[in-house]
Amino acid sequence: MAKNDIEIIYDGPDFLVVNKPTGISVTGDRSGSADLLPLLQKQLGLTDKLRLVHRLDKLTSGAMLVAKNVATQSSFSSLFEKRGIKKTYLALVTGPVPRPSGKIELPLSRSKRNPQVMRIDGKRGKAAVTNWRTLAALGSLKLLAVEPVTGRTHQIRVHMSSRRMPLTIDPLYGSTAPVMLSHFKDRYVTRRTRTEKPLIDRLTLHAYQLQIPEGGDGPVIFTARLDKKFAAAIKMLAKYNPRGHEAFVNPDDLSAILAAQPLP
Repeated sequence: MAKNDIEIIYDGPDFLVVNKPTGISVTGDRSGSADLLPLLQKQLGLTDKLRLVHRLDKLTSGAMLVAKNVATQSSFSSLFEKRGIKKTYLALVTGPVPRPSGKIELPLSRSKRNPQVMRIDGKRGKAAVTNWRTLAALGSLKLLAVEPVTGRTHQIRVHMSSRRMPLTIDPLYGSTAPVMLSHFKDRYVTRRTRTEKPLIDRLTLHAYQLQIPEGGDGPVIFTARLDKKFAAAIKMLAKYNPRGHEAFVNPDDLSAILAAQPLP
């Protein structure tokens, strides 16, 4: 795989599962940069048109299913609408998490002042449901597994922010400050000739896992490996938080995540 190639998790006769990098849009945007499908078609040398089945925010990385034909697109789109495909995200959030797990049921609509922003709207909003659970309490930051039952724009970002546990880095609904090792490592020292580099300075949300209800032996699960910065941030937080690796509710989750293995 070339340095700038998009990681292909699965390449079958009817669909792909890819690990979309942060910063790549799934549709054309004002930046003029190439969006996901043309990049994939060029990378794989495909002449037939690839087709979107679902979407991820431009700044969100992770697993995306892409259809190779109309019939597959229609089939998977129907599964998503019927909530037959289970999506699990990894979210690094800031603030106190009041309990080990929870459900957020708050309707969402676009802001009238800024159509790029979503808001909680009890009168005109569309139903939105998000389940979450704590994977690790890493000091002031928490690592959550988040499962959106519905698929509204910015759903996880708005829902988590509404519960005062916003994504640690989120330019629309939270802070833009990067995560630095010096913020949580005691006696951190940097060389005078060097400027400390952030562990991570992007949206702290990753579409980690897709579970598709097909296959003779049960559901098929695809996982998307974290990029280097996101993985490094979690490793360092796990190492230097007050409880160390014991901060993880399930001790096996850290190694599973770093190896891109399925979560229960």
